[in-house]
Amino acid sequence: MNANLSDICIATSAAPAYLPPHYFETTQEEGEVIKENTCEFHLLDGGVAANNPTLIAMSEIAKHQNVAEPKSIDYQRYLVISIGTGECKPVTKYTVKKASKWGFFGWWLNASTGSTPLVDIFTQASTDMVDFHLSAIFKGLGIQTNYLRIQESELERTASLDVATPENLRYLDEVGKNILKKRVSTVNLEDGTLVPYRKETNEEVLIEFAKKLIDEKCVRAGKPPRFFVDTQTDN
Repeated sequence: MNANLSDICIATSAAPAYLPPHYFETTQEEGEVIKENTCEFHLLDGGVAANNPTLIAMSEIAKHQNVAEPKSIDYQRYLVISIGTGECKPVTKYTVKKASKWGFFGWWLNASTGSTPLVDIFTQASTDMVDFHLSAIFKGLGIQTNYLRIQESELERTASLDVATPENLRYLDEVGKNILKKRVSTVNLEDGTLVPYRKETNEEVLIEFAKKLIDEKCVRAGKPPRFFVDTQTDN
């Protein structure tokens, strides 16, 4: 559709109540609006529809593969890196006893807990279910090492979108560096928690993924692989 990358980035970051919706039209390379076939876009933050867009990305790949060569999806060829934006682990969980007393406003903005239960449940559930689904698929096919989920589930301070103080930015930067040193984790299919399952760190596995991608690019360009990494195993 020939959209500018800048428009895409602004649109997918337009979180309601934080940033305004974004409008743009597709244009020709010269910058002239295509009058006879103009596409208009009125867009909000992509997280409203898919807080974890990994499945959408995989669907796009499958769609393009099937156009070129219709067949069933070969997950052996997928290398998936799913990077979360972090979450604050709740001190207490919601209970039926408490929730049964909430009215409309209690679900939207709960003064007793200082939270927004309905919004939190919607956004977190959609994120977790994608991770749960993909973890189950890759584990079931025996290619668990082809799927890497990186998520900080215990942020000590707020990660709200509008806290852009130098102190908080330094804190988030430090969190990002520390998570590279943590062991690779996967979702526990019984309770949904993230648990380490490999001795390697996220940083080490990211390097291995990069080597596999470089090898694949070399092969497609008709050149010998640089690292000779076997993409069918974790060697």
